[in-house]
Amino acid sequence: MSADTSRRIVLLRHAKAEWSQESDHERPLAERGRTDAPVAGRKLADSGIVFDLALCSTAVRTRETWKLAVHEMPQRPKTVYEERIYEASLGELIALVDETPDDVSNLLVIGHNPGMHALADALSGSSEGDALARLARGGFPTAAFAVVEFSGPWKTVEHGVGRLTAYWTPND
Repeated sequence: MSADTSRRIVLLRHAKAEWSQESDHERPLAERGRTDAPVAGRKLADSGIVFDLALCSTAVRTRETWKLAVHEMPQRPKTVYEERIYEASLGELIALVDETPDDVSNLLVIGHNPGMHALADALSGSSEGDALARLARGGFPTAAFAVVEFSGPWKTVEHGVGRLTAYWTPND
């Protein structure tokens, strides 16, 4: 792939989780989360993006979100359950994205806030329509996703390189 290869990173926040006696890492999805996750999966399928790789946090709620969302997609991408996504800082998430193999054109990251919101905001130097304003105004609710496009190798991902082309929340 050439240096000007168009790439997409899609950031999906886990669906609504229970507040339980479990440790934070072990919290399962709430009933609303089990409803919203497949809807997010259908919206991702409707986008026409075919994912080459999915990186999913190891937390129970992200794994459950992914299981319900991917079931709605036409094909399941290679999935890597990545411990480093859980509680990752913005810098740690950018470093993780930078490690993406160059044969990947479309990357999906299933993670948590504040990381998903921070990464979408940081990478988006511009946006289509009001997507950036909606992201700033509405935050990054559970089961929401953002699509950021950029050109070049993954190792060049940094602040402002991308264009926010879609931002969807379950309330849309």
